Amino acid sequence: MSELELQIDKRRTFAIISHPDAGKTTLTEKLLLYGGAIQMAGTVKARKSDRHATSDWMEMEKQRGISVTSSVMQFAYGGSIVNLLDTPGHADFSEDTYRTLTAVDSALMVIDVAKGVEERTIKLMEVCRLRDTPIMTFINKLDREGREPIELMDEVESVLKIQCSPMTWPIGMGKRFKGLYRIYDDTILLYGAAGEEPKILQGLDNLKLDQILGPDAQELRDEVELAVGASPEFNLSDYLAGKLTPVFFGSALRTHGIDEMLDNFVKYAPAPQPRESESREVAPAESKFTGFVFKIQANMDPAHHDRVAFVRITSGSFRKGMKVRHVRAKKDMAIHNAITFMAAKRGAAEVAYAGDILGLHNHGTIQIGDTFTEGENLKFIGIPNFAPELFRRVRLADPLRAKALQKGLIQLSEEGATQVFRPVMNNSLVLGAVGILQFDVVAYRLKNEYGVDCAFESVPVATARWLEFPDAKQEQEFQRKANANLARDGADTWAYIAPNMANLRLTMERWPEVKFHATREH
Repeated sequence: MSELELQIDKRRTFAIISHPDAGKTTLTEKLLLYGGAIQMAGTVKARKSDRHATSDWMEMEKQRGISVTSSVMQFAYGGSIVNLLDTPGHADFSEDTYRTLTAVDSALMVIDVAKGVEERTIKLMEVCRLRDTPIMTFINKLDREGREPIELMDEVESVLKIQCSPMTWPIGMGKRFKGLYRIYDDTILLYGAAGEEPKILQGLDNLKLDQILGPDAQELRDEVELAVGASPEFNLSDYLAGKLTPVFFGSALRTHGIDEMLDNFVKYAPAPQPRESESREVAPAESKFTGFVFKIQANMDPAHHDRVAFVRITSGSFRKGMKVRHVRAKKDMAIHNAITFMAAKRGAAEVAYAGDILGLHNHGTIQIGDTFTEGENLKFIGIPNFAPELFRRVRLADPLRAKALQKGLIQLSEEGATQVFRPVMNNSLVLGAVGILQFDVVAYRLKNEYGVDCAFESVPVATARWLEFPDAKQEQEFQRKANANLARDGADTWAYIAPNMANLRLTMERWPEVKFHATREH
C-alpha cells in the first residue's frame, strides 16, 4: 500500500445528525476531548462563562446555546484521523446541514432516550438515505429517566426503516444508571463516582455481578437476552450499505459510553468513498488532487470580513503551494495559505488527503459547488439549493447603507445563510429562507458584521422556482411577458417568484418549454 493509500485509509469523515436538544453539541465536545483536541469541554448553555462549546464559534450561537452554522474539527484517535463536521441542530438551517451531508462518508445519529425519534431526525435520515450513508446510533442522556431501550430500538426500526443491532446495553437509567454491558465483547463496565475509572467485569454470567447488583443482575441478563434475540447481529456489509445501524447507549454529559462508540466508529466506519461527477466516478486513491466546495462561511474573523470556502478533498493529496484549476472560473491558482480547522481555531495546511476538509480564502470568486482539480474539467454533482418557503422584503434603516446591505446579503447568500432575490421591476431586495430563525440570524449578522441596521416586512411571495430556458428567444419572451415576477438570485440566476401556488401552476402551464426547478444544483 502506498503512502497516499495509507493516509486515505486512516481518514474517517462524518457528521452528527440529531433533533435539537438531543445532546449533539455536548457529544461533539466530548469527542474532541477524547481526541485530545481541546483541554476542557465547554457547556452549551453556560452563558455567563467564557467557555462555550468549541463547535459553536459564532457570538449568536454562544448567546442562544444553539448551533446555527456548520463547523469542522479534525482530531486523531485510535490510529485514525477523524474529521467531524458539526451541523446546525436547528431545523431552520436545514440547507446547510443537507450540503454538509454531501461532504461526509458516514453519520452518527444522536437520539434522546426520553424523546426517541423526532421530526428533525426523520428528515435528516431521509437525506442520508439518498446516498445510502452508513449510520451509527448513540442513544443519549441515560443519566436521566427515559423510555425502555428495546422500545426505542423498535421505534428506530419502524419509523426510520433501518435495522438496529445493539452493541452496548445500559444497566439502569436515571439515578439507577450504573453502567454498560458491551455486547460485542461480553464485558461489563460499572461506573463509580465522577472521575473514577469504571470497574470492569468479564462475562455476563460473572457471579461478581450478582454480588454487586443483586437482583438487578438477573434483570440485566434477561433484557440482554431479549434484545439480542430480537435483533440482527452486527453485519459490516449491511452497515456500510446503510441497511443496519449499530446502537450504543450512554451519557455524553457524564462521558459514559463514548469510548465504546468511538472505538467501534474508527474500526468500522468507512474510509473516504468514491464521488460521482458529471463525467465519471472519482476514486479517493487517484494520484491527482480533486475537491469540491460544500460550504462558504463569511466573517469567521469579523475583524477582517473574511470569507472561507470549505473544500472536501475527494481524491489525491494537497500540498502547500500546489497549483490547482478552479474549473468553473477556468483559472489556475497556486494555494499557499489553505487552512485546517479546529472550530474557530485555524492552522496552516501543509498537507492534506482525500477525506480532509480544507479552508480556502475567498474574495467572492468561489461558490458552493465549485470543483478544484489538477487540470481535469470535472464537475461534482449532488450539492443542492432548495426553494425557500418563507419570504421577507428588506427595509433599510439608513438608505446610505444600501451598498453595504447588498454586499452583506450577497455574501450571506453565498454561504447559504439565506437566499436573496432582486426583482427586475424594482430596487427592493427579497430574502428567502427555509425557517424563520434564518431572518433573525441575517439581521444580527448584518448589524454586527457589516454595520447595517435593517428590518424585514412581509412580501406577497409564496414560493420561488429557478428557471431553465430552452433557448435565448424563449428567455427574452418570458422576460417581456412575466417580468413582474422575475428576479435574479445571489448567483445571478433567473428565478420566478410567485405570489401563490395557483399563479405558479398557471405560469407553468402557459410556458411548457420552460423548466421551473424547486432545487438548483450549485
